[in-house]
Parts: sequence; structure tokens; C-alpha cells
Amino acid sequence: MQPFEPLEPGNYYHIYNHGVGGRDLFRKTDNYEYFLALYDKYILPIAGTYAWVLMKNHFHVLVRIKENVVYKYSNADKSVDAVRFEEVKWQTVEIPPNPTASEGPVGVNEVNRIKIPKPHLHFSHLFNAYSRYFNKRYETRGALFERPFRRKLIDNEEYLKRVLIYIHNNPVHHGFCDHPVEYPWSSYLTCVSIKPTRLYRDAVIGWFGSEANFKQVHNKKLAMDEIDNWLGL
Repeated sequence: MQPFEPLEPGNYYHIYNHGVGGRDLFRKTDNYEYFLALYDKYILPIAGTYAWVLMKNHFHVLVRIKENVVYKYSNADKSVDAVRFEEVKWQTVEIPPNPTASEGPVGVNEVNRIKIPKPHLHFSHLFNAYSRYFNKRYETRGALFERPFRRKLIDNEEYLKRVLIYIHNNPVHHGFCDHPVEYPWSSYLTCVSIKPTRLYRDAVIGWFGSEANFKQVHNKKLAMDEIDNWLGL
């Protein structure tokens, strides 16, 4: 098996995963909601999100890994993985290019006492936390997600737009609805809404020139089977 792409700051990635052996990841509405809450906790601090969809036994997200962020602990002397241990309060903060002792939220005196996030661990912690919740909720045991999770580097704008449309059309492809607007567990509805969101909605609409064009391209037929085969799904 070829090694998977590392998650490098400043790059866009299509990240996706399945339940082990086709195992369902979501059974009820609150399962989807709990996963999204964990996603906000573990992924938003280290990545911007541009598209997502949660299906019954798999999911897809389109993210850009943030640059120049570091952990800041409530107790910076603890040399532990702040993401893993709930008792340590942590946040990611932007580090200035040339920090000084008094500059910004993280000065030079603190830089040497904090850690740089490892994005792939944040995804691992997300999957582990959700698996614990799911197994406890349904009195099941064993792995829930396939390991390692899949990821593909996106290195041009055309590919970026194609992946985003693919993500939003996943529910249509799998027969859950006739149009992305009908499916509640994806970012499509957020993209065509005016409600406040942490999704990078303005950037997404900007890729297509306007909301009208965004909607139009989502009405076109996409070669979903071809993309599935290329992704190895």
C-alpha cells in the first residue's frame, strides 16, 4: 500500500472515511449532530472547512490546513498531547512570523513552551472520540472507522470545484434524494443560506463566481462512478 498524503499547512485536502466493513456510522439524528460537534472541537482549530457530507456509513470533507497555528495551554508546563486529554484546556492561536516577547497572543517567551499541531492526530482523535460515544450508545465493541483515513491533496482550482460538487452530490449518487438541497447532512444548504456559519462559504461561492452559478453547476450530471473508482471507494 502506498503511503498516504501528509497533511501539510496551507494545502487543500479531500478527506474521507468509511465504517469498517460497511458498518453504519450514523443511525439517528443525534449521531450526526454529535459527530459535527466533535468535528468543531477537533478539526476547526487546525483546518478551514469548505464542504462536507455525512452519509450513513461514510463521510467526505474538503478542508484547508491552517498555517502558523500553535497550541496554547492553560498550563503550558504540561508536556502532554493537549488534544487527547480532556483535563488540559487548549486552543490553537496564530503565531506571528517573527514573534517578540510582547507581540500578539503568543510571544517569543511562550513559543518554545508550546507545540505545533499535527493535523492527522486531530482527525484520529475525532474518530476515536466518536467511536467511544457510538459504542457506548449502542452497546457495541470494536473499531468503527477504517484506518488509516483516506486523504487526497487538491492542487488546482478545477479539481477543487469538482471535489466540492462531488461531495454535495453524494446523497444523490447513493439514492437518498434527487437534489443536494433535499439532504440535511451536507454543507450544500449552508452554502445557499445567509445564516452565520464557520464554513468558508464566501470563498466557496467565489470559486463559482456567484450563488446562481454555484446552484447551476450542482444541477449538472457528474460522473460520480468514475470519481468513486478513482478514489478507491
